[in-house]
Amino acid sequence: MQLVTAMSARRQRGFTLLELLVVMVVMGIMLGMVSMNAIPDRRQTLLKDGQRVALLLQLAREEAIVRNRPVAFELDSQGFRFYVKSDKEWQLLTDSDLFRERQFKNSPLIISMQPGNADVALPLKIIFGREPVDKPFTLVLSYEDARVAIQADGLGHFVVE
Repeated sequence: MQLVTAMSARRQRGFTLLELLVVMVVMGIMLGMVSMNAIPDRRQTLLKDGQRVALLLQLAREEAIVRNRPVAFELDSQGFRFYVKSDKEWQLLTDSDLFRERQFKNSPLIISMQPGNADVALPLKIIFGREPVDKPFTLVLSYEDARVAIQADGLGHFVVE
């Protein structure tokens, strides 16, 4: 009787090869999912930059109305910054962390704007005045094969496509 009990206790101590294989497959799938999300592709990175720019453009437009002074958004192939017009000159906006100078994650970007020329002289400056209505435009940011368009309707709405 003791022999049977000792043998059954020995069998229950370890894992079978099939159980180990299932655990390894599950861990491999989870590791693959984590690595795909940890390293975003160019399109995702450009889309996040485009969404950030769209939100900051909307904020800059509202800031111009609140301050009752023009606010400019300037961008080049490496990054972007904001200026406010005081008296006769443009000054870099530094009093808010939201309007700090930023760099694009992927650079250099190819920038185009419509209406207007497809070839844009850099740095490109978009000026928001004190009036709540402005001209609609589309700002296109491209990096290699990825492309993002930011559409402004002139009423303060910015949509990223």
